[in-house]
Parts: sequence; C-alpha cells; structure tokens
Amino acid sequence: MRFVIASLIALAAVPVLAQDMPSEAPGAPDPSRVVAGTYQVNSEHTQLLFTLSHLGFSEYTGMFTMPTGTLVLDPKNPAADKVDVTFPIAKVRTTVPALDEHLQTADFFDAAKYPTAHFVSTKVTVTGDGAATIDGNLTLHGVTKPVSLDARFVGAGKGIMGPPNPNVGFAATTTIKRSDWGMGADVPLLSDDVLLTINAAFEMK
Repeated sequence: MRFVIASLIALAAVPVLAQDMPSEAPGAPDPSRVVAGTYQVNSEHTQLLFTLSHLGFSEYTGMFTMPTGTLVLDPKNPAADKVDVTFPIAKVRTTVPALDEHLQTADFFDAAKYPTAHFVSTKVTVTGDGAATIDGNLTLHGVTKPVSLDARFVGAGKGIMGPPNPNVGFAATTTIKRSDWGMGADVPLLSDDVLLTINAAFEMK
C-alpha cells in the first residue's frame, strides 16, 4: 500500500516539475550575460575528446570525463582570465571497455604512475568576436609542454539546476603530437597527431 501511495505522489509531481522547466535554453551566446568572477568546472558536462587516425582507415575518438578545476573570468579584462583544469586518467572512455583498460597501462597513459592530466593557462588573447587563443602548459604522462587552444564562447546565463548561479561555456581545439609527451606507441599505425576538443562548462558557486 505504501508503494502505491508513493507511486501516485511521484506521478502527481511530474506535471509540476514540467511546469518548472524553462521553455527555452537559459544560456545564449550573448557576452553581456557573462558575469565576472571565479567559476568551478561543471564536471558532469565537461569533456576532453581526443581523435586520431586508426590504421589510416578511420578516425577514432575517445574522451576523458569528470574533470575538476576553476576559471577566473573578467569580460572587461580578458588578459587577466585564467583556467586551471585537471582530468583523471582513470576516467578515459572509448566504445571498447578493454581498450579503456589498455589505455591506462604503461603502453599509453600509465594511470598508475601519472593519474592526472593538467592544463593551466598562461595567456588569453582575444582574436575576434567570441573567439580567443588560450596559451598554457599541458602536463601529461609526466611531461609538461606548452600548447595553444583555439577557443570560442558558447554561451552564458543563469543555471536551472539548484540555485540560479551564473553559468558559462566554451569550446576549444588544439592538435598535439603524443610522442612529445612520451606516448609514441604504435606510430604510425595510430597517428602521432591527435586532435583535442574541449567542451567546457563552468558554474559560479
């Protein structure tokens, strides 16, 4: 009987939840919506994708999930912006579970010895409307080297889950040579060049 009552209550709540949802996306590519301050990475909605050539037949993509980090943002002074993000190597994911495990071994990322990848920016340069170059240092597999990200502003606005905190999102790409970070296994069967795509969401707490 208690189960039936609980089920009826849950069903009755569905229309209320639906009414509370906005009729349009709360974020938009409007720079005036960006609020200056320090943001936390939205771990569940931020991804680092990596794509490389597989045997010259296809392009293969995997991803790292559940990162942590911060973004210091000032729309009036972009040169002072700062991003610092860490990705756990154990969260590497592909379409093949056995490959996920292999990528964590010493053949590739060696998660036991190097459990995280870390990017910290050193310079942000606005290059156009909603576009910027983010220079920084990428630490991967125990090696730190400079990289340059081509970034674009995706959107900003107030969040709808929990308190209506300011949210902001960006996308960025860069290409690296994995052998520069000591991970040249199976080159050229698997390409040395790797395209990195970052889909980043941030929330001010």
